[in-house]
Amino acid sequence: ALVVCGLLGIVVISYRQTIYAYPSGGGSYIVSRENLGKTPSLVAGASLLVDYILTVAVSVAAGVLAITSAVPSLAGHRVLLCLAMIGVMTLANLRGLRESAMLFAPPTYIYIAMLILLLVVGLYRIYVQGWGPIDVEASVAQGIVSPEAAELAAGTKALGLMLLLRAFASGAVALSGVEAVSNGVPAFRKPESRNAAITIAIMGTILGSCFLGVSIVAAHLRPYRGDLDPTGLALMARYIYGGPGILFWLTQVATFAILILAANTAYADFPRLASIIGADGFLPRQFAHRGNRLVFSNGVVFLAAMACVLIVIFDGNVSALIPLYAFGVFTGFTLSQAGMV
Repeated sequence: ALVVCGLLGIVVISYRQTIYAYPSGGGSYIVSRENLGKTPSLVAGASLLVDYILTVAVSVAAGVLAITSAVPSLAGHRVLLCLAMIGVMTLANLRGLRESAMLFAPPTYIYIAMLILLLVVGLYRIYVQGWGPIDVEASVAQGIVSPEAAELAAGTKALGLMLLLRAFASGAVALSGVEAVSNGVPAFRKPESRNAAITIAIMGTILGSCFLGVSIVAAHLRPYRGDLDPTGLALMARYIYGGPGILFWLTQVATFAILILAANTAYADFPRLASIIGADGFLPRQFAHRGNRLVFSNGVVFLAAMACVLIVIFDGNVSALIPLYAFGVFTGFTLSQAGMV
């Protein structure tokens, strides 16, 4: 967790430089194209497009997992629920849905507030009241988690290198989205670059603090889970709040909302980037065509179709999808920063 937070600091500092160097917007594709040439820019563009597809698949699967963590009876229908959510977002975007502060701001603030409350109460329980780890055997007996969780609890006495690398890869996914500010510098008030640089610094601070806080609480409470069990956050919320009460439900609903909004962001960015690469002649030019509602309809449909394929292949399993995410994230980061150097 400390290594991931250190990496987050490096990424924030470097993208602040990109913001000042490219006040008209400097995504990995643009920076690579301007400084490294055609092939590196296409690699950056490809990694971004793949990441946008994974953003939809991972965010929707994680959002559905947050809901099934609160309502376990729905767990058997997670793939259908994921496909239904993707269908709803696709229809909304084909009709010309646009991101707006009125839509995005409330769920974001509610989620941050619920996460900070969970951390404050959790740290109080641990360091003041002296609460110990979650009783895995009791959780299995109550049907909260599967027997796989107990096997994992017994089998992780020694941390192997592969387990540490997997933890790093999964944790590094927290960095995805940090570069989004550099893509949208022109959307900020004047002076655009200064305001964007302040925003990315604040965002990095909130993200790093929450990530480290969750890691500290999890290290003490040890929320072991099987691949298809409730999320670690849900298990900690249930334990910290003394059961599935109102605060537990608010945490799960806020988590679901923020993840679905994260998935919807890809519906704006994927078609836009695909249209730029299509106009450059490296993707079918149909990606550059706007539909009758002035959205890149072909990009929206292709994004949804590929996300659905991933959901079906990986059975809606977030743990299986997330490692794919890290590869594309780091490819974009590496090429962008190499271009800046």
